[in-house]
Amino acid sequence: MDVATTQAATAQGGRGSQATTPVSPVTPSLLDELFDPANRADPYSRYDHLRDAAPLHMSDFGLHVATRYVDCVKILQSADWGHDKEAEQLHPTIPASAFPDTFLWMEPPDHTRLRGLVTKGFTARRVAGLRPRIEELVDELIDAALDAGEFDFIETVAYPLPLTMICEILGVPTEDHPLVQKWSQALSRAFDPDLHMTPEALAARNAALPEFAGYFRQLVDERRRHPGDDLISSLAAVEDHGDRLTADELLGTCITLIIAGHETTVNLVGNGALALLRHPDQLDLLRQRPELIPRAVDELLRYDSPIHMNTRAAKRELVVGGRTFAPGEGVVALIACANRDPAAYDEPDRLDVTRFHGDRPVSRHLSFSLGHHYCLGAPLALLEMEIFLAAWVDRVGTAEILTDRPTYKPNILIRGLADLPVRFRAPER
Repeated sequence: MDVATTQAATAQGGRGSQATTPVSPVTPSLLDELFDPANRADPYSRYDHLRDAAPLHMSDFGLHVATRYVDCVKILQSADWGHDKEAEQLHPTIPASAFPDTFLWMEPPDHTRLRGLVTKGFTARRVAGLRPRIEELVDELIDAALDAGEFDFIETVAYPLPLTMICEILGVPTEDHPLVQKWSQALSRAFDPDLHMTPEALAARNAALPEFAGYFRQLVDERRRHPGDDLISSLAAVEDHGDRLTADELLGTCITLIIAGHETTVNLVGNGALALLRHPDQLDLLRQRPELIPRAVDELLRYDSPIHMNTRAAKRELVVGGRTFAPGEGVVALIACANRDPAAYDEPDRLDVTRFHGDRPVSRHLSFSLGHHYCLGAPLALLEMEIFLAAWVDRVGTAEILTDRPTYKPNILIRGLADLPVRFRAPER
């Protein structure tokens, strides 16, 4: 645990001990409101109420919900909390056989082996080498935005940027990008509890999974027979002491990169843009001091995370938030709530693009998780957002929101905008 995390625990008056920490057995009204899609626009006031009431709350889908930064860090960082029971706990309508082999829901040693092989193909050098293409794509998207003047930011910028990049990285033909987007949007709800989905949404998600898997199975088979200069071909060729990815593991990795990577980056770009448009002083500060941009991305991730919660299950008897969890018992780490915990951050509800800049101590945000499940695609997401922000402050003179109430997608674990009408104008040179 880092210094800032320890300070967070101390600032809460030692409430991390089992003897003094209150536990809420049920908070039905607040949790019902929190999981209601109608309240997606502003979950943060409800997060504050939950955090103030107790560190743990029992949900109607059988898992406790952890609200405090110090507890969420403990859950996400420790290898004693596993990720492999999530599918069966939250998605009883999907047979286990429908989930391809993906490290997203694995634990060591399987997770260590599979992630290690994937990392050999998805290297830092490969990601860094994408900078020229990302810059080119961002310029194309901003050209289109400036030409349009008034447009939907999500449709015009936030979706095409990560979708185009991950499809090109994987070697998906351009004409198939719309198909991948359609499947990705449906499958992004693979992270939501079945209990909180409408029958229509469940049917759409469950129908998309075999279609998506079938498409990528064909693509994987094609790349194994005829390798190209793409990530699927690289992953198919990766070897470690004679060990290679199986066809199912390669398929699961592709699906993970598309769903977990692309959809969350869409929401990083969309949520981040909305935050800056609502705080023009912070956008102006980035124009004046573009060197702030790389760490400003971390503040945007903290302020309005694209991932709002994550699930874990105890591998042995564990104590969190004053409660003892038996082996196999699950918990939800409310990441977005922890990212606004006043015990971890000064003025947590204020957007401050200088917060992570420089050497002052600050708690690490949890938006990419922690520990061995730290987001594999984080470097790519950070690079895409950094390049977009740099181009925005350089090429866009004025930017305005054209609605007081942008609409949000119904997702629970992943939170993002359905649309964002804006107006961009080029600067007067």
